[in-house]
Amino acid sequence: MPFRLRYLAHDLELPVGDFVIGRSADCQLSVDDPLVSRRHGLIKVRKDGVSVEDLGSRNGVLVNGIRIEGPREIYDNDKLQIGSQEMTLQKVDDQRPAQRPGDEARRATQTLGAMNIGDIRAAIEPTVSTDPPSLAEHSKVLTSFRLLGGVADKALAMGRADEAERIMQALLWDVIRQARDGRIIDADVAEGAARYAARLAGATTKGSWADYVFELYTLAKRLIPAPIVDELYTVIRKVKTIELSKIRGYLTVLRRQATGFGPTERFLMQRIEGLERLGALK
Repeated sequence: MPFRLRYLAHDLELPVGDFVIGRSADCQLSVDDPLVSRRHGLIKVRKDGVSVEDLGSRNGVLVNGIRIEGPREIYDNDKLQIGSQEMTLQKVDDQRPAQRPGDEARRATQTLGAMNIGDIRAAIEPTVSTDPPSLAEHSKVLTSFRLLGGVADKALAMGRADEAERIMQALLWDVIRQARDGRIIDADVAEGAARYAARLAGATTKGSWADYVFELYTLAKRLIPAPIVDELYTVIRKVKTIELSKIRGYLTVLRRQATGFGPTERFLMQRIEGLERLGALK
């Protein structure tokens, strides 16, 4: 009697055993939500059923809108709320043949990697807008990055750079299309997009992903965060080509703002100027 968790248009398989939800990266489902504790709730999956319990969180676990006390048995289509995140338990009538080793990991990759662009847009649209996003909307899009990025990272660890690129590219290009349309991109969303674009650039050796980072921050008119700048030093050495005009255009934007920079920002700008010099050597 297999089960899965429906969450943000994703179907997450629930194998027999413990499934912890929280903010910690060690959790089976890690969500970026300030209302969620590091280890917030525990789903226990058995062959004949599923239960959920609160792990002493600040805000509790709700089942069908009611806060639970102690372990609670849950059933098909029961709705769970953890922080501002909502998810639904689903029972799957599984008539498929026995799995071979690795099938589960491949299925998880296919499920999350094959998201419809409409689902991705629905997840990100509220955050890339001209209005300040709500806390729940902000958490939703960051969680989308966390979920897809986690699967992409596993693909990269297995040396499957093309698979990681397929998983992330729709979400990444949707972000930059919104930026090109003049929408305000939340700083955390921009950082998440740039971080994964830099990873893809290093894994695929495609300079277009490095170009993506510079274009995104040119449109955002902000300094690229220092950890991403550091990663770009490695990336630019690895990629086959780099479009110098993207870096130079970005530096032009920064120099217009440089009079308002403090020592830390000026140092970071110097590091970015070093990326231009490094790119010119390719």
